[in-house]
Amino acid sequence: MDFTHSTEKPINYQLLLNSDNMVSSFSLPKVMEAEIEAVIKAGYYSSKSEVVKDALRLLFETRKELKIASAVEMYIDGEISLGKAAEIAGVSILEFKELLASRGIYRELEVE
Repeated sequence: MDFTHSTEKPINYQLLLNSDNMVSSFSLPKVMEAEIEAVIKAGYYSSKSEVVKDALRLLFETRKELKIASAVEMYIDGEISLGKAAEIAGVSILEFKELLASRGIYRELEVE
């Protein structure tokens, strides 16, 4: 069966992605659906959620620029502290400050 030229609509998913009960929706082509089902059937994973989590973990491990980009964006949005952002990016706090400065992002200090 050739999935590469399928005209069928992608399959939509809603998966629990983290311990905070965040549910995200996304679509996958039929070929990916078949691959996911196959690795579950083969016993490599127990659920679709487990497959997606592992895929994302591997993506961030192999593409350091994505870890840095996500850390920068979460820091800018005020979702995480400077220290947590540095930890996510895999660098020291000083290195993360330098990274922010190189992107023209400066931390605002509150003056009392």
